[in-house]
Amino acid sequence: MRFDGQRIAVTGGAGEIGGLIVSRMIAEGGDVVVFDRQAPRTSNAEYAPCDLSTSEGLEAAAARLGDQPWDVLVNLAGVQYFGPAEGEPPEQLARTLAINLHAPIRLAQAVLPRMKAARRGQIVNVGSIFGSINFAHFASYSSSKAGLRAFSQALRRELAGSGVDVTYVAPRAVKTGFNSAKVLEFAALTKMAMDDPVWVADRIVEAIAARRRDVYLGFPEAFFVRLNAIAPWLVDRALASNDRRVAQLFI
Repeated sequence: MRFDGQRIAVTGGAGEIGGLIVSRMIAEGGDVVVFDRQAPRTSNAEYAPCDLSTSEGLEAAAARLGDQPWDVLVNLAGVQYFGPAEGEPPEQLARTLAINLHAPIRLAQAVLPRMKAARRGQIVNVGSIFGSINFAHFASYSSSKAGLRAFSQALRRELAGSGVDVTYVAPRAVKTGFNSAKVLEFAALTKMAMDDPVWVADRIVEAIAARRRDVYLGFPEAFFVRLNAIAPWLVDRALASNDRRVAQLFI
């Protein structure tokens, strides 16, 4: 079994995709602890209640992670705001950046000393295609996921030769309750493809097991990630008409 005997921490493991990932890792021998505000769906997972949006909750989670050895840390927890950038309430903006970016960095800090001492381990950051193709009306979400992508790349370079691997997985939109009614309107209006959560969870688990570096899910989005990196003006043109349509949702 691919995770036999491994001690694994998963943030956001009580969510729809998180629950699928946790179940698969347990089925393959993993000893999984779920860090979340809600209890996990599978009774076979240990539960560590926490609120990563607050400094107190984050530091409590970091302390627990730092107190014991881990083979894998999966930073999956995330939140999303959809709408004009100026309309995001300050408390929502703070929560978005705290959960999507600050928490993964802080929790990685917590597990790294023991991983580096053991010369083995894996940090897994689950980002988003939106972190590479920065969509209008998802400004804070795209920014936080872009930061997570940058952190993953920088940390991987820093840890080269240490025995600790860094995996970054970027799904595109997924058919889950994570999406608000407005986001579903956006998807219908722009004909955005939305993947099945079971398929996405399987791809994430495969990437973790194979200790892959960067994984972008979905076509043509994976192609546009590369195009946006070298010729963002072309992506501007491709998205412009949809951006104008979506803006009508907020009039």
